[in-house]
Amino acid sequence: MKKVSKILITILFITLLASCSSSRRVTKSTQTKETEKTAVEVVKKKDKVYDDADAFFRKFRKNNQNLNSYTMDYINHYKGIAIEKMIEHGIPASITLAQGILESGNGRSELASKANNHFGIKCHKGWKGKKVYHDDDKRNECFRKYNNPEGSFEDHSIFLTTRGRYAFLFDFKKDNYKAWAKGLKKAGYATDKKYPSKLISFIETYHLYQYDKLVLKSKNKNYKIDKKEKLEFIIVYKGDTLYSIARQYNLTVEELKKINKLRSNNISIGQKLYIEK
Repeated sequence: MKKVSKILITILFITLLASCSSSRRVTKSTQTKETEKTAVEVVKKKDKVYDDADAFFRKFRKNNQNLNSYTMDYINHYKGIAIEKMIEHGIPASITLAQGILESGNGRSELASKANNHFGIKCHKGWKGKKVYHDDDKRNECFRKYNNPEGSFEDHSIFLTTRGRYAFLFDFKKDNYKAWAKGLKKAGYATDKKYPSKLISFIETYHLYQYDKLVLKSKNKNYKIDKKEKLEFIIVYKGDTLYSIARQYNLTVEELKKINKLRSNNISIGQKLYIEK
């Protein structure tokens, strides 16, 4: 009789263990599905920015047939990557596009054609990439060379976000293109005294500020309130970094990590990040 009781107890114990393990697996699977669902929703929101940008551009081009066709083609071709860089690095898409148009002559300059350099970025100390030599302020100056235009756009973003003299630009609102244009000149990006007015002219003539608004509108949709905690938070997009999120909400990376009790800089798509204590 004692043996039978022991056997029954053993069977019951094994059954309970299996049940708990199954429950954990189901919970984990449910959580994974929820995370994947959130990630898909986030990517869809981001893709909508591009769809809206295409729709805006088609309508604008149709109603402004008299504007420079080369500039129009440039905007159409590179607006997507300018939006991408704004989402990733916080540089207004209007500024990126205006600089690209001006510095590369609508992508038709010798430097853009031979070196894929759309922003006139010189080699500078520490550049280990490809080089090309071109007359500018001085004869035979060293400029950076890229494998494709996208490399130039990415390097432009890195150039502005990693050099201390441009740091103050990120204190400006992302839709204040005039402040950004004047700030670039003040920081020494170009020697031309009319550089800010030229950028502003392109932005206003071709309504490039609309692309900034599309990104900001999309980001604002991602800005929510946790009803339980009564705190503001966002959901991480594909391409987001702690740096880009911190910049967007006027925080330092360390502050953002402290608020969310993060031990590393790693974040994942669909992750909730609080943006206030």
